Amino acid sequence: MPELRLLLPPVGQNWSRIADYRAHGGYAAAEKALRDMKPEEIVELVKNSGLRGRGGAGFPTGMKWSFLPKDGRRPRYIACNADESEPATFKDRQILELNPHKLIEGLLIAARANTIDAAYVYMRGEYRGPFENLSAAVAEAYAAGYLGKNVLGTGMDFDIHLHRGAGAYICGEETGLLESLEGRKGQPRKRPPFPAVSGLWRRPTIVNNVETMSHVPHIVANGAEWFKKIGVEKSSGTTIFGVSGDVVRPGTYELPLGTPLRELIFEYAGGIPEGRALKAVVPGGVSMPVLTAEQAMQVNMDHQALSTVGSMLGTGGVVVLDERQCMVRAALVISRFFRHESCGQCTQCREGTGWLHRLMVSLEAGTGASSDLETIDEVTRFMDGHTICALADAAAWGSGWFLRRFRQEFEAHVTHRGCPLAGTSFEV
Repeated sequence: MPELRLLLPPVGQNWSRIADYRAHGGYAAAEKALRDMKPEEIVELVKNSGLRGRGGAGFPTGMKWSFLPKDGRRPRYIACNADESEPATFKDRQILELNPHKLIEGLLIAARANTIDAAYVYMRGEYRGPFENLSAAVAEAYAAGYLGKNVLGTGMDFDIHLHRGAGAYICGEETGLLESLEGRKGQPRKRPPFPAVSGLWRRPTIVNNVETMSHVPHIVANGAEWFKKIGVEKSSGTTIFGVSGDVVRPGTYELPLGTPLRELIFEYAGGIPEGRALKAVVPGGVSMPVLTAEQAMQVNMDHQALSTVGSMLGTGGVVVLDERQCMVRAALVISRFFRHESCGQCTQCREGTGWLHRLMVSLEAGTGASSDLETIDEVTRFMDGHTICALADAAAWGSGWFLRRFRQEFEAHVTHRGCPLAGTSFEV
């Protein structure tokens, strides 16, 4: 089946410039929202559409918007997460490079819906090209009257500001992002209060990522029922899956939620090179629990289906591992990343990520003991759900579920005093 491209232009096309975007219906939804719809109507429409956040936990977008105080306090802000630092995730980058006005239009509609004064787009520092592309698109939107004072003659004022991060994974967490935007160290805040009540500069703030906001224009244009017919119950619409690892055609594929994972791997991404066997799949960025080949061949890519096999959709970054790959080495690489990226605020995360990495190094080096496997399991359970943000959870899931689902391979590292597999492709 061909891709259903709602967020991205057809393959081979680039709608970065406003003339191309408008030639394909761009900004018509914003004009409809600003001229013909009341703010509460837009919020209710997004809520009824079933749109869920595309950045991790999948929280319902319209519900998040409805949490903003009804007392009329101003100013109010949008903090748009374009940090995209989850390993194996590169979907937002595609929107920023190929269709940046879709994001701008989504932000504009969200501003109308929630009486927002300005949006701050927090961009991954390494995304120099996407930053320049979005900057040019924002300038075009100002020149065309879609941003600034008296937008489209409606009396609404709305500005978009771009902010580049400095390469910290923790700033992808919504309150760590807010702290960084305010000029402080990127550390998650304790909650409550939540950002909807006390966010950027302690003002009411919506935090959504690029892909989530980019869905809003076509929901306004086509309606909630139209959107719900795409995907499956409780997981509406399309999402952009990023497939990497041991596949013939790595890349991004925009497909309805509920697409079978086996179809994504073997049809769209071309399957495993040279006919090798599938061994494991990380379904939503490396912070999501790994799946065995058997689980991957049977599960669909939506929130409910993945929860039944003990994983999550996350960012939709699918990492495919074939029969050559060492599961201990994979867990080692992931544990090193989280050790490096922990902000150190919570003891369980600061100390736990270090313990996990050292134990994985020991197993891979051939100096591990059987008791280390029990320690890994114990440490991950101590970390999961006990910290201010979910970084410790992610680190625990990465190490803990590789161990639980591929325990024989971990035990083999102890027995063989090192990795029994030859030629693994992960780098330590």
